[in-house]
Amino acid sequence: MWLLGVLAALAVLAFALWTAPRWLVPAIAAQSPRCLYAVPTRERVVALTLDDGPDSAHTRALLDLLRTHDARATFFLISSRVPRNEALVKSVVAEGHELGNHLTRDEASIRLSPSAFAAAVAEAGRVLGEFGTVRWLRPASGWYDADMLETIERAGHRCALGSIYPYDAHLPWPGLSTSYVLANVRPGAVIVLHEGGERSQRTIETLRRVLPELRARGYQVVTLSELATLRR
Repeated sequence: MWLLGVLAALAVLAFALWTAPRWLVPAIAAQSPRCLYAVPTRERVVALTLDDGPDSAHTRALLDLLRTHDARATFFLISSRVPRNEALVKSVVAEGHELGNHLTRDEASIRLSPSAFAAAVAEAGRVLGEFGTVRWLRPASGWYDADMLETIERAGHRCALGSIYPYDAHLPWPGLSTSYVLANVRPGAVIVLHEGGERSQRTIETLRRVLPELRARGYQVVTLSELATLRR
């Protein structure tokens, strides 16, 4: 009997995680209006966001894939990965995408001291600002507090998370990510995927499956700034 109880609990947990974009994320967003999770709109438009680049081995392939499917994205870049990848960052902007601030290193932002967080926001903003306007900041790990929001806004950014996160940074299955995105996509959704080594390869495979299906469903894939203009 205990095994049945464990299996039942796991099934409930899996269902809750699978449907989180439809019940948990809206509840969090309602309590956190200063951070963008999704945009209320009836138009079939979604934003695609890509974290943790640039990736010298794969960002070019991602850009080619987005161009093939007439999709645009917001690239949340880690500034310490920009040196020696400046040409890639210029290509991101030149091809109609936008840059987002993802701080200086791949570390949980919530664990930084207030001064260290402010310094990372400023440093990444300075590096990325040389390539174009940076409107959005995504705290690494997705956790933030009121002081962090104040720092983000003082730097001229707006906090942005997302509504569809298929756990792709941790689960190495593009098929699962594809199914998760397509099961939960709604008008105004913000999709979160990742770059970096094997994660880039998984994202490319996921987008090869997701982008044609979104187009078949009548969705346009745009940047965060473009999506934000559609707020009702």
